[in-house]
Amino acid sequence: MNFSLLGILTILGMLGGTLCMLEIGRRFAARRLAVDPEGAKAGTGVVEGAVFGLMGLLVAFTFSGAAARFDARRAMIVEEANCISTAWLRLDMLPSASQPSLRAKFRQYLEARLAVFRKIPNMTAMKLELDRVATLQNEIWTQALSACRESAAPTTTMLLVPALNQMFDTATSRTAGIEMHPPMLIYGTLGLLLLASALLAGYGLGVGKIRDTFHGLSLVLVMTVTVYVILDFEFPRVGIIRIDRFEQALVELQQSMKP
Repeated sequence: MNFSLLGILTILGMLGGTLCMLEIGRRFAARRLAVDPEGAKAGTGVVEGAVFGLMGLLVAFTFSGAAARFDARRAMIVEEANCISTAWLRLDMLPSASQPSLRAKFRQYLEARLAVFRKIPNMTAMKLELDRVATLQNEIWTQALSACRESAAPTTTMLLVPALNQMFDTATSRTAGIEMHPPMLIYGTLGLLLLASALLAGYGLGVGKIRDTFHGLSLVLVMTVTVYVILDFEFPRVGIIRIDRFEQALVELQQSMKP
């Protein structure tokens, strides 16, 4: 299990924040109850219903979106592996003299593509690998076109060039998927609603004469874990939920390319 420092800090921050708001709400309710026992509970049900309803709606929206994007990223890994494999096999159509150099470039290209995503969350190192990928794409394209001109069969160009185009297009789509997230304002709003819900829950539990620690902690844990799972789905390379293991298709393809 890979549980990064960022993941630990995130869940500890959410737990600490919600516990603080729960305690603030409880103390505010206790003071209000001491001053105005009858009015302490007036109108709280309407406010709590509105805030918790909005919280539930936003949780459903963000969870559904995060899960869909996770599945899309997983599918793009398989698609890229298929596209590279297709282009690799079609290199057999080129003249024998042109194949060794291109196959070496393909091995370097796949190695660079794997390195791009393994560098996350180090974005500087990732960008360096992306530059390397772009350079290799240009070299593969140039050499492939030159080899196609030397080929006696016209079908070579018709089959290899589209395969290379598809391979590069899929790589671009998958790289763009790294930034495929909703606006941070959505997650900021989710965080504020999490704190507001804890505050209202603390107030609601504080109007009783006996401190209800069990229900308060249960609510905080459930809400915190739910929000953390959403964030983990959205960023599946820095927490518990990992997308790395789905890259096994690319790793196996890399092993099959060995000379």
